[in-house]
Amino acid sequence: MNYGKYKFEQAKREKESRKSQKAVELKEIRVTPNIGDHDFGFKCKNARAFLESGNKVKFTVRFRGRELNNVKAGEVVLNKFVEELSEISTVEKKPILEGKTMFVILTKKI
Repeated sequence: MNYGKYKFEQAKREKESRKSQKAVELKEIRVTPNIGDHDFGFKCKNARAFLESGNKVKFTVRFRGRELNNVKAGEVVLNKFVEELSEISTVEKKPILEGKTMFVILTKKI
């Protein structure tokens, strides 16, 4: 067998396999601990669309100034997002506080 033909066939197979793959993106949605009801609903609607299109969603709560004294408020907001989207998503990473941000990662249920 010709080596050039072998390399060509191998490259062709790799190209075909790359076509059928879909890269999963991580979409981030940022909120504050004192988010309003309408804003919450709007962010949930966007997150639902992201999850249904096959992406992961990262909800980030950013604390500014004295908001860091009440970290539980941010955790309540994140748990509310998790509960709202529980029928179509699962929690990949639990709420974690890193510096001035707290986040949770959701993926689509299989």
